[in-house]
Amino acid sequence: MGSTTPAVRGGAGRRQDTRRRGAVVAALMLAMALAALDSTVVSTAVPQIVGDLGGFSVFSWLFSGYLLAVTVTLPVYGKLSDTFGRKPVLVVGAAVFLLGSLLCAVAWNMGALIAFRIVQGLGGGALQGTVQTLAADLYPLAERPKIQSKLSTVWAVSAVAGPGLGGVLAAYADWRWIFLVNLPIGAAALWLIVRHLHEPEREEARHARVDWAGALAVFACGGVLLTALVQGGVAWPWLSVPSLALFGTGLALVAVVVRVERRAAAPIIPGWVWRRRTIAAVNLALGALGLLMVAPSVFLPTYAQSVLGLAPVAAGFVLSVWTLSWPVSAALSQHVYRRIGFRDTALLGIGLATLILFAFPFLPYPGSWWQPTLLMLLLGGALGLFQLPLIVGVQSTVGWSERGTTTASVLFCRQTGQTLGASLFGAVANGVLAARLGGAGDLDTVTRALDDGTAPEATRRAIAGAVHAVYLGAAGAAALAFVVLLVVAPRRFPVLKD
Repeated sequence: MGSTTPAVRGGAGRRQDTRRRGAVVAALMLAMALAALDSTVVSTAVPQIVGDLGGFSVFSWLFSGYLLAVTVTLPVYGKLSDTFGRKPVLVVGAAVFLLGSLLCAVAWNMGALIAFRIVQGLGGGALQGTVQTLAADLYPLAERPKIQSKLSTVWAVSAVAGPGLGGVLAAYADWRWIFLVNLPIGAAALWLIVRHLHEPEREEARHARVDWAGALAVFACGGVLLTALVQGGVAWPWLSVPSLALFGTGLALVAVVVRVERRAAAPIIPGWVWRRRTIAAVNLALGALGLLMVAPSVFLPTYAQSVLGLAPVAAGFVLSVWTLSWPVSAALSQHVYRRIGFRDTALLGIGLATLILFAFPFLPYPGSWWQPTLLMLLLGGALGLFQLPLIVGVQSTVGWSERGTTTASVLFCRQTGQTLGASLFGAVANGVLAARLGGAGDLDTVTRALDDGTAPEATRRAIAGAVHAVYLGAAGAAALAFVVLLVVAPRRFPVLKD
C-alpha cells in the first residue's frame, strides 16, 4: 500500500503540471493576440482617429512608430530574458504595453497618440519575442509544433477578425475603445503568467551585468536606420538631405554597436548569433520571408480593388485566405521535417513559394477573384512549411541560456525584412507606375483617383503592372532564401537533447 503512494502523488503532480502548463499556454495566446490584433484593428479606425484628432499628414507614424519600437527592442528583450528569465521580461513588457494602450485611449492630439503608440511598441517587443521563446521552453522538441501551431492560429484569427473588430468599435462605439479592449485581455494574461509560470531561480542572474551601453547603441542604430527606410521615398526623396543624413548616421552607429559589443562581457547581440551557420542561415532566410510578405499583405488589397473591382471586404477576403492555410500547413509540417529534416522541409516550402509568387504576374487581365485567391491559399501553405520548421529547428540547437537571444535575432531579422520590403517594393511599384503613366503619379494618388471614378482603363493596367513587378521582386526574395538555406545552412541541424 505504501508503495502506491508515490505513484499517486506523482500522477497528481503530473496533472497539476499539465494544468499549470495549459494556463501558461492560454496566457501566451492572449499575449500574442494583443500583439497580433494591434495593427489590424487600428488600421480600420484611421478615418475616425484623423477626424477626431487631425494630423492626417503624419498618421502613418501610428504604425511606423509602433513597428520601430517593437523591432529595435527585440534583441534587448531577448538578452534580458536569457539573463533574468522569461517571466520578469514578459510581465514588464505586458505592463508597458497596457500602459501604452491606456495612454493611447486618452490621447488629446495626433502627436500624443503617436508617442503613446511608441510606448505600446516598447512593450510589444517583449510580447513577441518572449512568447515565442517560452513556447520552446514549455515543450520538448517532439511536442513543440503543437504550441507553435496554436500561436500561428492566433495570428490567423487576428488577421481575419482584427479589421472587423476595429470597424465595429470605430463605427458603433468610439475609436478609443480599440485601445481599451487591450486592458482586460492583457490583465488576464498577466494574472495567468504571475500565478502559473514558475521558473527556477538562477544564482547567476543575481550577479549578472547588463550591457546597457550596447542596448542603447542597438536601440539608437536600429531606430535611425529603420526610420530612414520607413520614411525614405515617403516623407522625403531617397537622395534628399534628411535621407542621406539618417543613413549616414545609421552607418556610423553600426560601427559604434560593433565596437561596444566587442568590448562587452555579455553583449546584447553576441557574435555567435552570426558565427553559427544554422542561426545565421535562419536569420537571413526569415529576413527574406519578411521581405516577400510585403507583396501580398500591402499590395494585394490594392490590386483586388483597383484591378479586379472588388469591394474592400471582398478584397480583404482574397488576402485573408493565406492566414487559413498557413497554420494548417505549419501544424502538419512536423510530419515532413521528422522524415527529411528541418532544412529540406524549409527548402520545399520556400521553393513552392517561389513558384507561386512567380506565377502571379502571369494571371490574365483583369482576371477573376478566384485566381489570386487560389494562389494566396497555396502561398500560405508553402510558407507554413517554410517558417515553422526553421523556428522550431533553430530553437532546438541552443540551450535555455541562449534561446531568448536566438529567437529575438530571428524575429528581428524578419521584422527588418518587412521594413526593407515596404520601402523597396514601394519604390518599385511607384517606378513602374511612373514609367507607364508618363512620369506622373504614385500608387496612393492613382488608387484615390480610381476610387473617385476619374481614372481611365490605362491606369488600371498600370496598377496591374506595378503589382506584378512587386510580385516578381517577392519571388526573387524567396529564391534568395532558398539559396541561403541550400548554401549556408547545414543539411542536419545540430539539435540538442531536451
